[in-house]
This record gives sequence, structure tokens and C-alpha cells, in this order.
Amino acid sequence: MQVEEHLFRRESGRLVTALTRIFGLDNLALAEDVVQDAFCRALEVWKIRGVPDNPSAWLMATAKNRAIDVLRRQKTAQRCAPELERLFKSEWTLVPTVSGLFDPSVIKDDQLRMMFSCCDERLSQTSQVALVLHLLCGFSASEVAAAFLAGQAAMEKRLTRAKKVLSSSKHLFDLADREFAERLSSVQRAIYLLFNEGYQSASGEAATRVELCREAMRLAQALLDHPLSATGASHALCALLFLHAARLPGRVDAAGELLSLFDQDRARWDAGLIERGRRFLELSASSDELTEYHVEAAIAALHAAAQKVEETDWAGIVTCYDALLRLRPTPVVALNRAIAVAQAQGPSRGLEELERIPDSERLAGYPFYHAALGELERRRGALDIARGHFCTAHALAKNAAERRFLERRIEECSPEMSLTPVPAG
Repeated sequence: MQVEEHLFRRESGRLVTALTRIFGLDNLALAEDVVQDAFCRALEVWKIRGVPDNPSAWLMATAKNRAIDVLRRQKTAQRCAPELERLFKSEWTLVPTVSGLFDPSVIKDDQLRMMFSCCDERLSQTSQVALVLHLLCGFSASEVAAAFLAGQAAMEKRLTRAKKVLSSSKHLFDLADREFAERLSSVQRAIYLLFNEGYQSASGEAATRVELCREAMRLAQALLDHPLSATGASHALCALLFLHAARLPGRVDAAGELLSLFDQDRARWDAGLIERGRRFLELSASSDELTEYHVEAAIAALHAAAQKVEETDWAGIVTCYDALLRLRPTPVVALNRAIAVAQAQGPSRGLEELERIPDSERLAGYPFYHAALGELERRRGALDIARGHFCTAHALAKNAAERRFLERRIEECSPEMSLTPVPAG
């Protein structure tokens, strides 16, 4: 059922965190096994009795009881966090100690520690981010691979190696450690990628996955709850996520079909989230730090300021993308800049910028590159060329909603013909 997928997303990270705190990082696999047991038990029981009124509490209680059973077994008496071993030896202290570690406020603090534990200096940043997405956000290996535009088999091997490194640690990361600042950027990046997966889903049928966006927003706000991680970059990250989340209601129509930015009803954008995003953006300016999150949030704020697409300050957005390219010189950023140039100076200029993107071959498998080419060719009247680009984009599309959107574009470029079948992505 759909509710089970959403629950797994929301509760998986909390359960893994609490159980890792009990068993220790060296027993990470055991913590994951107990989480899987809890969800399997839910599938069995809920199929017969129905979903309980408070499924989150049910899962927490099931995982807690399973953890107590594991600790009571003689053969697993040593399979716990070293600092808690004494408390688990006595039946008088076992249950209250485990119960205390499942307290929501304790889990919240430990989840932040778990995020930073995943960002071990022995791991590459890609592996650090992958671990956060996998362990704390409930991403499958295939979804982590999609977030990095990588192959599933390669990502599975990366996750296995990363878990082995993480399991060699004995304690969750101490937030007072001198490495805190170094690890913070990887934690922020993981949250950013989590939100992107929800905003522009790389898998499944839906164009957006709101529950992933909400989870990313929750984790980003958790950074602001700790004084050391409440930096300008963390505030800018929150600003970016809230400003983008405000546009989610307008990204699809009443039938759930994907809409482009230019076709959205901006009256459906969430004014409350826009206001909160703007406040976070103001707070992000409290330091001299300038990060990619500051610039992306500024771009989102310019979009949010326009009541109509024609009123958008496209020249200002191009300037922001110039700054973002200096901070993050990637083909995807250059692609987005070219689209903004097209809005400011016309489709022909936009196509010129697309042709000048360095390393553009890296975009060959990126559907939005071909969709952008098709859109700009369509706007200048080259419908046959546009149709070819849209067909290529359709073949590379990540989900059914994107394919249906591109099918509509293909039809618009050949109104006298029925849609020619194109291969599914």
C-alpha cells in the first residue's frame, strides 16, 4: 500500500538511528535487520487488522521490543554500544534504557549525530552523501544511484564499502568534535539531493514525491536546531528548500500531469512557504559566507517574486547563474543558465549558449538537456527539429509523468500526425 512506502520513508531513518545508538555502529547491519523485521511484521499484521491509528508509534514499539529481545539473548549479550553495555546487563535497567533511547527528542539529537557519523573522513563525499540518503532517508540503492546519475550495481558496491567503513567506528559522532565543520557540507549536500529526488522524481510514476521534500525540509531544519550547524549555508539551504516546496502545488494540474514553469498557476503556490523561505534567506546573510545554496535560493526568490512569468527578472536570474557557475561549474548549471538567457534574450541566444556548454557530452543522457533544445527550437518555429529533440528526451525520461509531458510536446510539434511510438526510458 502507498501508506507503507511513505511510512518507511518517514520512519526508517529514525528507527535505524535509535537502534544504532543501542547496538553501536559496529552492529549497523543488526540495526538494519531489526528495522526490516519491524516493517515485515507491519505488513503481516496490518494486512489482517488494518493500519493502526498511529502507525509510527506502532513501528517504534515493535522495533523497541525486538531490540530488547535481541539484547536479552545470551549469544548477543555483547552486541550493543560499549558505553551502554552495563545498563543492558540488568533487567532493571534494560527496558527503561531502551525506552529512553526511543524518546522522540533523543532520536532527534541522535539522528543529527548519525548524519555526521555517515560523513566519515575516510569516505569520499559521494559515499558520505549516499550513506545519509540510504540509512537516514530510506533510499534504496537504485534511488541513491539515480540521485547521482550512476549505475545501480556500482552504487550497491559503494554502499557496501561505505557501510564497512562506518561499522568500524565504535561511537556515533560527537557534535562537539573539531571535525564538525568539515562534515557539515556533506550533510547539507545529502539533504539537498534528497529534496531534489522528491521535487523531480527519478523513479516511479509520479512527477513529484512530496513526502521526500518534507523529509528533506525536516532534516534541514534540524541543522538549525543545533548552534554549530545553524550556519549561513544551513539557513540558505532551508530558504532554497522552502521556496521550491512552495511551488509544488503548481507543478501538476488537477489530473496530476506535469506542468512547465511557464504554464503553472502561480496562485496555487504556497504563500506561507514563500514567506518562510524569504526569512531563511535573510538570516543566511548573517555571515560573509557565500555558497551555492545562497545563489540558488536567490534564484528561487526571484521566481517567487513574479506574479506572472512575464514579470520575472530574467536578467537578474542570468546574473545569479553566472555567480553559481563560478561556485559550481557543471554542465547542468550551464544548461539552466542557457534557459534563463533564452527567456531574457530570445530562443536563438539560448540555443547559442547551449551549444557553448563545456563538456556538453556529459548531458547526452540527461533528458532535460534534450527537452530544452526541443523547447527553444519549438519557440523559433523549427518544429521538425524540436520534435526530434523531444523524442530523444522522451526515451531518456525518468518517470511516466515526464514521458506524458513530452508526448504532449511531441504532438504539438506535429499536429497533423498521430504520435509516433517512441522507446520508453
